[in-house]
Amino acid sequence: MTELEIKDLHVSVAGKKILNGVNLKIKQGELHALMGPNGSGKSTLSYALMGHPKYKIEGGEILIDGEGITQLKPDKRAKLGLFLGFQYPVEVPGVTLKNFMWKTYKSMNNGNSSFVEFNEMFSEKLESLGMDKSFATRYLNEGFSGGEKKRAEVLQLSVLKPKIAICDEIDSGTDVDALKIVANGLKKAVEENTGILLITHYQRILNHVKPDFVHVLIDGRIVKSGDYNLAKEIEEKGYEAIANG
Repeated sequence: MTELEIKDLHVSVAGKKILNGVNLKIKQGELHALMGPNGSGKSTLSYALMGHPKYKIEGGEILIDGEGITQLKPDKRAKLGLFLGFQYPVEVPGVTLKNFMWKTYKSMNNGNSSFVEFNEMFSEKLESLGMDKSFATRYLNEGFSGGEKKRAEVLQLSVLKPKIAICDEIDSGTDVDALKIVANGLKKAVEENTGILLITHYQRILNHVKPDFVHVLIDGRIVKSGDYNLAKEIEEKGYEAIANG
């Protein structure tokens, strides 16, 4: 049972301190919601966990099963089972969604993969996410709507089956129908034993996928943790009341 542990993590961006001692543990099969206002450090945490070079770790540790990974490059972290679903997925002209997924899937399995088996699974995942088969031959995220981009992120998660997935505001830019589909995809991933850190501003996605744990991040620190009831409290009272409570 893989565990991601964040210990007293301090991170700066362009010389500005953003995270001020974050502590968190996430195990496979758990769903954690990380909530907080704009500028609280939620996206900074997600990029720091995956090793983006712009985000400098000033102190603390990131560990997988007790082993430090702060010196590893993003591809090495991915090989250990980490996955990041982006808030703003990048368009990649000239690379089809299916080819991107096949190359990534094969790399994650050290080349020991059957294209026939992948193709069958890929088609099933497309259908389960309400994505027409034509998406397979479209260039990655190019011309996709906000909801389509987020479904493509969940598609990648469901195909790669990471041990721990960080989903950075995967509900943003989605309409009501796309939100339900994305939430169902996350629930399925948890059922298949992926641990998820779901970063969000609002409770609306939590009405569809109920977290095991809710954490509130303000000014670069987790100021409160609880269960689903904490998300409802945030909806009713706002972040300022939680921080001052």
